[in-house]
Amino acid sequence: MSGLSIRQDACELDFLSLGALVHRLDPGVIPFRKAKSLDIHVSGGEYNVAANLSDCFGLKTGVATAMVDYPIGEMVQAKVREMGVTPFYKWFKHDGVRGPNIATVYSDRGQGVRAPVVFYNRSNEAGGMLKAGDFDWKGIFSKGVRWFHSGGIFSALSETTAPLIVEGMKAAKAAGAVNSFDLNYRAKLWAAIGGDAKGQQVIRTIVDQVDALVGNEEDLQKGLGIKGPEVDSHKKSKLDPDSFFQMIDQAIEKFPNIKLVATTLREVHSTNRHDWAAVLWLDGKRYVSPTMELDVIDRIGGGDGFAAGLFYGLLAGKTPEEALRLGWAHGALLTTFPGDVTMARLPEVEALAKGGTARVQR
Repeated sequence: MSGLSIRQDACELDFLSLGALVHRLDPGVIPFRKAKSLDIHVSGGEYNVAANLSDCFGLKTGVATAMVDYPIGEMVQAKVREMGVTPFYKWFKHDGVRGPNIATVYSDRGQGVRAPVVFYNRSNEAGGMLKAGDFDWKGIFSKGVRWFHSGGIFSALSETTAPLIVEGMKAAKAAGAVNSFDLNYRAKLWAAIGGDAKGQQVIRTIVDQVDALVGNEEDLQKGLGIKGPEVDSHKKSKLDPDSFFQMIDQAIEKFPNIKLVATTLREVHSTNRHDWAAVLWLDGKRYVSPTMELDVIDRIGGGDGFAAGLFYGLLAGKTPEEALRLGWAHGALLTTFPGDVTMARLPEVEALAKGGTARVQR
């Protein structure tokens, strides 16, 4: 099996994501039924990684996505510009009444023993209308792209989004880019277009094209149909990497094209207190981060923060241990900010990755 090969020549983009943009309405610690004001965060599992890599890590990134010509679209465009991400938009015309729309995510933050609550309005979503042929992949990749990324949420939006991911990944592979995919398995989304069996069938067609896979044990089980270890779930710590690594062999047997699998490990003691670690399987070798205690402000986007730091480390030529620690550190920092994308600076990430503390910086 050949190892993960990352382009080192000059490219217009270090990283390109394909996915749907959303806006998240956030009442903070107040439940929605009692909310009187809301913060608005621009998000999207695939976009978040590109935004983090640009804003914190200084890479040249882009996003291929749907855009709607109405005020919500204008707000989203402004945030994409603010994060320094180059957009490749497929435009949709809003009818002034029903859409198409940029999806809305509703998510309070919970507090202590009260868990966060997340629900959606993805009705008539422009992102779900994207289909093969909507982007000029040949033109986009002709100027050089080092890494191409998409995810399971986008693949589940409609019957047409997964074929678009496969089309993009085939073009990326032909252009010499690494393909990555975050499984992000969401049973509610797959239920609308055929359920778990359909989800596994579709995801397998995508993972056939993938070099790097991000996903936890549940993602591997539900998204790829891989059997988990027979252990007592009450005795097993969620921070134990062994059960995750046991599943990797099964994944590689099914998909020998995969060179990298990574995930975060999180033990949730309360909404605001987590134990946090991460693991990486790369070219047959296993790597495990330290474990830290997190005081969480907003957990949404932590996994995307981990992926961004890990990918940055690999793109920057760091060792696997260093890359894993950068992902672990950046994901942890991201949970200390409100919103879905980073507010961290690279020196902060590097200091935490090397064992820094929260002492006052004077």
